[in-house]
Amino acid sequence: MRHYGLTGTIRVLSSEVECTAEVTLLSGDRLILKTSARPEGRDSFRFQVAALAGLEGASGFAAPHLVRTGAGTLMFEEEEICGYLQTRLSGLSLHQVNATPDVCYRVGQALGRLSLALEPLTLPAMHRPVLWHVGCWPRLMELEEHLQSEPVAASVRLAMGNYVELIKPQLREVAWQVTHNDPSPFNTLLAGQGIAFIDFGDGCWGPRIQDLVVAASHLVTDPSLALGGSENLIAGYASVTPLSTLEAKLLVGLMKARHSALILINYWRAELFPAEAAYIKKNVARAERGLSILSALSVGEADMAVRRAGP
Repeated sequence: MRHYGLTGTIRVLSSEVECTAEVTLLSGDRLILKTSARPEGRDSFRFQVAALAGLEGASGFAAPHLVRTGAGTLMFEEEEICGYLQTRLSGLSLHQVNATPDVCYRVGQALGRLSLALEPLTLPAMHRPVLWHVGCWPRLMELEEHLQSEPVAASVRLAMGNYVELIKPQLREVAWQVTHNDPSPFNTLLAGQGIAFIDFGDGCWGPRIQDLVVAASHLVTDPSLALGGSENLIAGYASVTPLSTLEAKLLVGLMKARHSALILINYWRAELFPAEAAYIKKNVARAERGLSILSALSVGEADMAVRRAGP
């Protein structure tokens, strides 16, 4: 009421860092309210609202629309709390539907268009520290003690070692831009005939290919396929935003490193926040399976599989 002149019922949703709530107005319309009392929350929200504002008018995908405050600002800031209000998009998240080859291809195309829409943006706090940023991955093996399976730990060590020694030094040669950084099946919606992306909280400045790495890694589930079922999403993305030769070469290694980062971070965070452990670890089993599938590929086989998946 103070910042937007609105009233309604509020229902708190599951989230890890910021507080996320669904607001149902008297009219029946539903919005999402995000608030934070953490000092780092201000920079995160400044990035998020600027990203959403920058995507207004983009085509080929959907994203939440910001509700401006009564003063016309993108977010509100008080002495101890800050936040913003956005529309709540209707649709099913990708993890709730049958991810057919056609659906995966269309998600890949929409993700490619999201990358193109984010490319020209220069946003506040885009260089802020983000745990999921590729620059943090070399230090994540400090969390190895939290892993509960030695076979998984061995695969994680191998994937992260390969990332640090062979992949990270080459990332300076690929294109960098603002990225969503977490287009997982939980943050990807099938909204009518279109594809929508939500939750830009992990967004930052990173390798352009990072969004494809994240989205594709979540689809690696079928050991009978070279890339585990991520082929169609990769093909859809590349049909809109073609991969450079180096990006294609690094893709599978980055996917394995992303699987490893997800495993390490979420086992650690689940111990820090046991009440939210189920929510935090919702993607861990998928990541462990995906890492196992991709680890069976040699470097040459991985590069060839990505090239075959391209348009």
